[in-house]
Amino acid sequence: MKYLLLPAVVLLAGCQSLSQSDNADSDSGANTHIETANAVEIHQALLADESIDVTHPIADVEFSLKDKKSLAKNDIWPRIQSQLTFDIPEEKRLIAQRNWYAKHPSYLKRVAKRAEPFLYYIVEELEKNDMPIELALLPVVESAFDPFAYSHGRASGMWQFVPATGERFGMKQNWWYDGRRDIVASTEGAIKYLKYLNKFFDGDWMLALAAYNSGEGRVRNAVRKNKRLGKPTDFWSLDLPKETRAYVPKLLALADIIKRPEDFNLTLYSIDNKSVLSLIDITSQLDLAKAATLAGLSLAELQRLNPGFNRWATDPDGPHRLLLPTHTVEKFQLGLSKLSKNDRLAWQRYKIKSGDNLGVIANKFNTRVDLIQQVNNIKGNQIRAGKHLLIPVAAKSLDSYVFSQEQRIAKKQSRPGKGKKVTHTVKSGDNLWDIGRKYKVNGKSIAKWNGFAPRDTLKLGQKLVIWQKDTGTSYAKSKTGNRVENAIIRNITYKVRRGDSFARIADKFNVRISDIERWNNLDRSKYLQPGQRLKLSVDVTNNI
Repeated sequence: MKYLLLPAVVLLAGCQSLSQSDNADSDSGANTHIETANAVEIHQALLADESIDVTHPIADVEFSLKDKKSLAKNDIWPRIQSQLTFDIPEEKRLIAQRNWYAKHPSYLKRVAKRAEPFLYYIVEELEKNDMPIELALLPVVESAFDPFAYSHGRASGMWQFVPATGERFGMKQNWWYDGRRDIVASTEGAIKYLKYLNKFFDGDWMLALAAYNSGEGRVRNAVRKNKRLGKPTDFWSLDLPKETRAYVPKLLALADIIKRPEDFNLTLYSIDNKSVLSLIDITSQLDLAKAATLAGLSLAELQRLNPGFNRWATDPDGPHRLLLPTHTVEKFQLGLSKLSKNDRLAWQRYKIKSGDNLGVIANKFNTRVDLIQQVNNIKGNQIRAGKHLLIPVAAKSLDSYVFSQEQRIAKKQSRPGKGKKVTHTVKSGDNLWDIGRKYKVNGKSIAKWNGFAPRDTLKLGQKLVIWQKDTGTSYAKSKTGNRVENAIIRNITYKVRRGDSFARIADKFNVRISDIERWNNLDRSKYLQPGQRLKLSVDVTNNI
């Protein structure tokens, strides 16, 4: 068993946000990372829990995975304080950042709670690699320590890597899994990247940090420009984007406050200087719901500790590992040893119909063509009507996997907006600019409403929620009392089909999951059964 050292776990993930520049990929000659917005805008948004350009899809819900018998009092902050070495100049940009943090202790506490599961591990890894301990605070600046954070510059995870840089530093990304959100893979990648940048800038950590934000090419060009002009080439003297000019001062301001909190009348949120999490080898693909049951955790708790998995199961091609509270490991491993290979996933026998193809079947069961091919020993794409396929499916309703990629997007799309809600299905040739022009809205807004970045690729059949401006048209009321623009409300009975979920039905009929629950006296955590009949109040003008 391989153990991963992490702290006592109290998870708090929230709707905080940072802002990313739209010029994140404009650095010629560099593998660009990420850019952060001006300090005032960021800090106001973080304090207000409002979204600017980084999506944090998880509500502020606190719960504990800590062993109730744990009474450790040893705090990690003195360990960090004793190793802080960066110079803290009394520079106006740094002072402004420090003053803001000092005036908002509630923000510091909220982020420290979110950091609690991961900070011990990060400190351990930095010490192993002889890296400055200040880098343990970098995820505060990058993502407010939210591993699910996703920027409109396409940066993802606690350390905020864009796809290309993530791949460059070993973070696997596919339909099943995104290593940029994986706690272990992203931390390993961040350390590799920061080591590279430090070497690139001859040991100057301030320049390396600036480059982590906006790319080594951009910072290198700024240094060369100052050399030509006979100017100093330290970070504080460079002509850099305003986002980068604020980025390094943020980290230094945090380090200064952590080093001497009493000088700012602050008390740091206590985090145990001990490990309570272990990294477990599971050897092959496993349904996350089954894993949670074996460990005695809720599915949400398991997903919060393993945010790299996009779907209902681990990646069939690995990594084959799970992060678990140490006090659950013995129970988990005993249960896992009793599972046969076939019991690791749920299975369904499917009879191929005329007109079916592997893509249609994969979409129907929320899985991948290659997995169906592998399980059924199919070479190529030829299948025959009347034959049967064995399909791996989710062990629970898809709605239960609350932090899967689909459910995070569904939650984002279900948030109330201003004006009239329209659902657009992506067709061949569609792009954000054309869709925005059609509905008279901004393409960036469409991306924000649907939880993706403006440069992300649209997919055929993808459902987009769009909020059009209220034009002052008349309203109708459904029998539930909901106000709907230009609505013609009809009560219908819908028969649940195989593969249906609350989210899919809500999306299909442009209603909310909460309404389906209320109309039918149901709970979304329960299974929907094929053949089950649901009462729906539908605006037929939106469902023609």
